[in-house]
Order: sequence, then structure tokens, then C-alpha cells
Amino acid sequence: MTIPDSGCMMENGSIEFPSSYVPTPDEESRIIKDLLKKAESNLREGNTYYILSLRWYSSWQKYTGQPVGFFPFDERPAEDESSTVAERPGPIDNSDIVSDQSDVDGPHLLRTVEEGRDYVLLPEEAWEKLHTWYKGGPVIARKMITVGDNKQFSVEVFPLCLNLIDSRDKSEHVVRLSKKASLRELYEVVCRLKGLEPEKARIVDYFNKQKHKVLVASDGTLEDSDLQMDQDILLEVQNDGFWPSGFGTDSTGNGMALVPVEPARSSVTIAGGPTLSNGDSSGFSSNIYQGISLSSSYGDMEDGYENTRHATKQERGGLAGLQNLGNTCFMNSALQCLVHTPAIVDYFLEDYTDEINRVNPLGMHGELAIAFGDLLRKLWSSGRAPVAPRVFKAKLARFAPQFSGYNQHDSQELLAFLLDGLHEDLNRVKQKPYFETKDYDGRPDEEVADEFWRYHKARNDSIIVDVCQGQYKSTLVCPSCSKISITFDPFMYLSLPLPSTAMRVMTVTVFYGDGSGLPMPFTVNVLKHGCCKDLIQALGTVCCLRTDEYLLLAEVYEHRIYRYFENPSEQLAAIKDGEHIVAYRLPKRSSDLTRLEITHRCQEKSTLLDNTMPGERKHFLTPLVTFLEDPVSPLDIDQAVNRVLAPLVREGFSSANGKDPTKCNSTKLGQGTMSTGNSESETDLELEPEPELEPEPEPEPMSGVELSFRLFLTDDRGYSSRPIVKDTPLRFGRFVKVYLDWTEREYELYNVDYLKDLPEVHKTGLTVKKPKQETISLFSCLDAFLKEEPLGPDDMWYCPRCKEHRQATKKLDLWRLPDVLVFHLKRFSYSRWLKNKIDTFVNFPVRNLDLSNYVKCKDTNEGSHVYELYAISNHYGGLGGGHYSAYCKLIDDDRWYHFDDSHVSPVSEDDIRTSAAYVLFYRRVRNNQTNGTIGESSQHGGYRSS
Repeated sequence: MTIPDSGCMMENGSIEFPSSYVPTPDEESRIIKDLLKKAESNLREGNTYYILSLRWYSSWQKYTGQPVGFFPFDERPAEDESSTVAERPGPIDNSDIVSDQSDVDGPHLLRTVEEGRDYVLLPEEAWEKLHTWYKGGPVIARKMITVGDNKQFSVEVFPLCLNLIDSRDKSEHVVRLSKKASLRELYEVVCRLKGLEPEKARIVDYFNKQKHKVLVASDGTLEDSDLQMDQDILLEVQNDGFWPSGFGTDSTGNGMALVPVEPARSSVTIAGGPTLSNGDSSGFSSNIYQGISLSSSYGDMEDGYENTRHATKQERGGLAGLQNLGNTCFMNSALQCLVHTPAIVDYFLEDYTDEINRVNPLGMHGELAIAFGDLLRKLWSSGRAPVAPRVFKAKLARFAPQFSGYNQHDSQELLAFLLDGLHEDLNRVKQKPYFETKDYDGRPDEEVADEFWRYHKARNDSIIVDVCQGQYKSTLVCPSCSKISITFDPFMYLSLPLPSTAMRVMTVTVFYGDGSGLPMPFTVNVLKHGCCKDLIQALGTVCCLRTDEYLLLAEVYEHRIYRYFENPSEQLAAIKDGEHIVAYRLPKRSSDLTRLEITHRCQEKSTLLDNTMPGERKHFLTPLVTFLEDPVSPLDIDQAVNRVLAPLVREGFSSANGKDPTKCNSTKLGQGTMSTGNSESETDLELEPEPELEPEPEPEPMSGVELSFRLFLTDDRGYSSRPIVKDTPLRFGRFVKVYLDWTEREYELYNVDYLKDLPEVHKTGLTVKKPKQETISLFSCLDAFLKEEPLGPDDMWYCPRCKEHRQATKKLDLWRLPDVLVFHLKRFSYSRWLKNKIDTFVNFPVRNLDLSNYVKCKDTNEGSHVYELYAISNHYGGLGGGHYSAYCKLIDDDRWYHFDDSHVSPVSEDDIRTSAAYVLFYRRVRNNQTNGTIGESSQHGGYRSS
């Protein structure tokens, strides 16, 4: 990149330009990248970040040639790829991510937006650069804070919004503060707003319109006070030395003065003593607290003391809902499934004090287990009042910052964290012994499996291991030396892929890279959830692809190649029905050849007709891709262009004119520099010497040339181009892009109809019926999970015999099953280009799921391999706007209920199998508990439904 002499170097290495200078796209890209790297290496609490609409940012990425979807602080290296040459974006426009409301704090960000989907975060200096170049707005600034015990950096996109209610006149006002702000700062803001003296005001936690505790002006943070987004806080004002009643009275009947209301803290914090929601074992007397205890008709035990008795089966409820605290349906769904797991219920309703492990460095000092136990006991106490899990959510955010905030998250990811966290908090092993695992070395599977399980249990022993952990056999085979490695690993749940049988119709136009035939569209059927490899194989069959050829897939957008699909494992879901996809037939000897991409341009039609001076050139027709073999001069490019256009020669041209356009002709040439994009080299072809870039000149006509193409070398982004110069020495790389400028003469010689109007991938007719919903069985998912397959390129295995990383084949087998078997159906897929949800209906048994044929261990002492369903975590809708709920069975009543946040209702067993099923919970059926006929195994292709 050439930097103007007028620029000056800054301390950080970036370039500062005069205010009147407009930087090139490459310069803008480099400056912003440098500032992002600088900010990443200087993360500090309090740094300012700015929220920028992804829609606008993506247009800027296209303009500067960056891969769209490559966000700040993304760990992946930017990949060079062909992209659309975009116009310079207009002013920064954040209007799509803000609401119509605004106040002194600035514009209100829409609550539904998500990072990476709707917006990106830019550090202050990067934002200032973009704002200097483009202006616009509105400006949305946020601060970086630290979250969790590990002080993880996070930008607080959504400050805490509290609804302040004045007890004197019931007026309401929204107060916005960082959750890291102190209660003293809250008092300052409220008193300034209301014109009060701090000593005459007190603020009460008024969650669910119930008084819970007085918030004392202190250095304690709003986060530590368990305040939730959009909750109420109550302002009370002292009048004549007296406070409003509501927090108990003293002996004179007067309202009590300002007294902190906190949960009791005791050394005994589980069943059998007072329930303590915060898990803090530091003790102080609870007498004061008991004297001013608050009623909580909404069932919010976690905000105050409630004497939960040891519940008997007759008294157990299990029908209380969980209040949604703001996009916490994912948490509520997972929690309801866990708190309806019989073995876990029995455990946490008993006294588990002795098993709390406060010294485990991998645990949470027992606090997560205590918070979960408190919540479970409340849900299983008699009554159906919804519970607001504020303290549990606060603990979750503290120990797992990824679940903090108020965005939607994944119930399975929460479940995985919770099971692992509960295990570590309740691990009976205080000092973990060290074991060095032995190699398989041909020993019997039973011996190796027992050895692995014994080592695992010696280090991991908890109720979670007892109930939820099984063991599978993992076999790796080296493709080079056939070395076999067998390990037996524990599992907490099984993540099953959803093998699709649904087909998709796709139309792709195939072009001959050697000019041996005309382009032809082909329509093929491929798996709906397949990959590019499936599409290439189908196209290769119908177009009779030779063994020495391969197909290069590309998307054409606005007459230019927008991107290549060179990763065969990329999901076909990345290709939309309305896109235009082409495939180029090229020799397999691609590593020895130079790829040539030809983009067509023409002058405005009116300019050609009136023979005026040349005007703006525009892109048209479909780009062509061919190859150069040992190129040495610009004439090789001209030859390749003639060759690939040969099938388009109009009939009778040669005989009528005595000329053959397929013969190599000299090309009108100029002089300049060529810089092309490739993942391996920044400059693949350059003209020598390298002059300063100037506006593209028109090539001068050359004497003695009756027919020639006007070719221009360009970079991969199309920002600059130079006429090709005859006889100028060139250095060729592996990728070259040229513009082919068409004149009236080319229109006469070639029939361009074959390069016009590419068909869409799929054009849906108005009368097409909606396809029937796809159905697969749970056994099909399990078969796909257990099938042998090669490891991915990013997951290579180090072979101890070869001493190198190899793409080994991997085979999983179930060895021993736990009492509680959890299946996670992998409905969500993620790629660089999109996120997708699979709504396939999975037909799973409710009763008598027989897995005997899948278990390789034949130890009869393990128990039954027959399971029954007792809970389901459901996900409805798509990504970003979905909702979670749960179906849970009360085992003692043999009845199913739908837990939808606070709302709980009975549901028929016939209605619980839906395409929303996401996580399935099964429990082992003992031999004497089998209800009805044992289900059919997978060898019969299914099972008997209940």
C-alpha cells in the first residue's frame, strides 16, 4: 500500500492523515485493524466502547475488502477471498438498533439486539476514526467492566434499568446505572432527581411490588444486591422523623428506622436448618433479621428467610413455576428438568452438609450447590406460587459470566455447566490422587474399561457422578501405520447429530474452464442439511465430470464472483434459494496452474450508440474462470481469454470475415501495477516498474491490430486496475484477475446470451405445496453419533508411533450407562456465514427405550438398559427470537406438566413429543419396574411408541 507523503506517523504505528485527505479503502482497513489490535492488548475496566450497527459495519467491510462477518477481536485470521466491490457507505447509521425513545442518557438500545447478529463493539479510537470519516450516528457509548470471580472483561451493553416508584405520589421514573455502580451512587442519583437530602431518603428493593429489603447507601454494588433488570425500587422519605410503615414497628408502634434487611447467615445452610440463599458461611446473628422478616406472597424465598421444613412425599409440591427475570427462560427450562430428577430431588431434600467441598479449586466453594439446593427445596415445598430465582441467577453470573446479562442463552450449555459445577462443589474427594494411564496394548476391553473407571472414580465422586455419568469407548486408528488407541472416557450427556433425509432441489450453472463447451444449468437433488461436497458430487455425476477435473463452486452477485466455496465441508444451508451459484470445470492439476478470473465490463449503452467519449464502465454478464499453464507474458492471458470465449463465437463469423477470433491476437496494452488477492501471497502478478496509482487511462490503439480484447489487470477487490502492456515482463502467482472491456466489435463476434440471466438456486412456484415435516427416530440420531468417521482437519490426532499428527478415524461405543441418561439433540449449527436451527421432528420413545444392543459391556451387574422419559427441555422458534419451556413428569403421580416460566399446567403424555424437543432426560427402569412390553431395539428399525 502506498502512503501519501502528507501523512505523519503516530506513536502507535498508525497513519494520521490531514483532515482534507480521504483515505483509500485499504488505508481505512489497515488503520482500523491496527487500532483494534492496540485496544485488544490494552483491555482495562472503564475503557469506552461504541456500539455500531452490523448492517452499516458490513457495508464498510465490503467497501474495504474485509471478509463480511469478521468482527473485532475475532480470533480467526482474516482470509483473503473474492468479494463484491462495494460503494463507499454513507454516514454511520445506527437507526436499526435503537428505539424511538431517548432521554438524558442517550438513545435506547433495542433489547432484542445481539452482538454479532445486530451490532459490533468498537474501541474508542477506532470509533473516532470511523466517525471522523463518515459522521452519522446516533452515538452509543458503553463502558467495559469485569464480571465473575475470574474478573472477565465484558462491555456492559445493557446498563441496569430500575423503575423508581415514589411512595409519596406513586410517580415512576426509570433510573439507568451500571450494575457495578454502588448503592451510594444510586442514592446520589435518586436524591438529585427528587431534590432530597440523602439522610431523609431510603430505597427499598421492591421486586414484584413486594418489600424485600432496604438498600443501604454503601459501597456494595447493585449487582451484589441481586437487583434485576426493569425491577421496581421504592423511594421512601422520612417525614417528621418517622419512616413509612412496612418493615415492622418498634415498641412505640413507630416505623423502624433504616435497618439493612439481609438473609440470615449461618454455618448451617442446608436442609435441617434455616435456608440461606447466598451460600455465605460467615456467621452473624439472625435475630434482628427474624424480627423484621418480610412477607413474600410471590414465593421469593431467596430474598429472605423462610423456614423450609423437611418435606415428606405427601407434602412435596414440585408444581411451582420459575419467574422469568428477563430472557431467563433457558435457565428456567434447564432447572425444571433438573429439579424433577428423582435422585437429585431426594439428595437435596436431605442434609448434604458433609459433602460440600469448599476447598476444590475446580469448584465454586460450595456456593453453587447451596444456591441450587435452596431453590430446589423451595420448588418442592408445598404450594404453587412462582419462585423468582434472583439469588441463583446472581450466583450463576458470578461463576459463569457467559450467562450474565439479559440475552437469550442455550439451555443445554447451562445444563452442562450446572452439572459440572454441582459435581465439583459436591465432590467427596478432597485430595485428588495422580494416575498415569496405561496404553491399551491389546488388553481385554473389560480390563481397560474398569481401570479407567476406577481412576476416574478415585478423583471424581459425587451425587452427579453416581447418577448422571456413564462411560463410552473411543477407538482411534492411524491411517498411516494402523496404530490403534482405545480409551474409555466418562460422559455426562450424549450430543446427538440429526441426520437429515430431507432433500433440496438446487440449480447450478456449470462452465467449462478450458472452453470446450457451452455453459449448461443442471438441477440436482441433495440433502437439505448436506455440505458442498454433496452438491459437487451430484453435479459431477450429471455433467459427466472427467476423472482429471474438479468443480470449483462460486456465488455470482451483481456480475462478479462474490465468494468461492472451496471448503467441501461447508454447509449447504449457507446457500440461499435466491442466490446464483456457478461451478467451473477445472483441471485437478490446480497446484501447478495459475487460476485466471475474467470479469466483464461494458460502457453505458447510450455512450456506445452515440459514439461520444467513453463513459462509466459497468459490470455485466457472468464471470469466467480458466487457467494459465506456465504463463510468461501478457499474451498468455490473451490466449486464455480467446480459448474460454471460443464456444460463444457466432456462426459464420470466420467465413464471412476471413478471420478466426480464437487465434491469439495482440492485446491493446498500457502499463501499471497488478495486486491480486490470494490466501498465500498478497501480490500474485505485478508489472515492472511500479508507478504511482493514477486514474485508469484509456489504452492507445496499436497499429496493425484489427481485432483485440481490451484487458485490464485488477486486484482481487477491484479497486484499481491497469491496462495490460504488450511485451512487459510479468511475475505470475497462483491467482490472476482481469477485466475484459467489451466494445461493439465483441458484440458482433460473440453471442453473450449464454452468459446472461443465471438461474436462481431454486425458484419456488406459487402453487408449490409446503413440504411435509421431516421425521427421524432417536435411534437414527444415536447411530449417527456412534458411526465411524475421520477426524476433522482442525482435530488431528498425534500418533505415538508415527510421531506426527494424523487425520485418524474415530469410533465411539457406549460401554456403561448412567441411571439418568441425557440426550442433547444438536438442533443448532453454526458456520462462518450463518447460524441455523434444524426443526426436524425426532420420534423418541416415552416409555421402554431399550438400549441393550448399543451397550458393549456385557456385565450383568450394571443393571437394566431400559429407560423411561421424565423431562424435556423444549426450544421454540428460531435463533435470537426463540423461547424455552419444559415438560416434566411427577413420578409419584405419573402425570406430565408443562413448565413455561411462571405458568404451570397439566399436559397429556400424547402431546409431549414435538419438533421443539431439545434435551431429553431418561431414567433407568429397574427390572421390576418395567411398564409394559420392552421397546424394540434399533435393529428392527424403530420401537413401539407408547
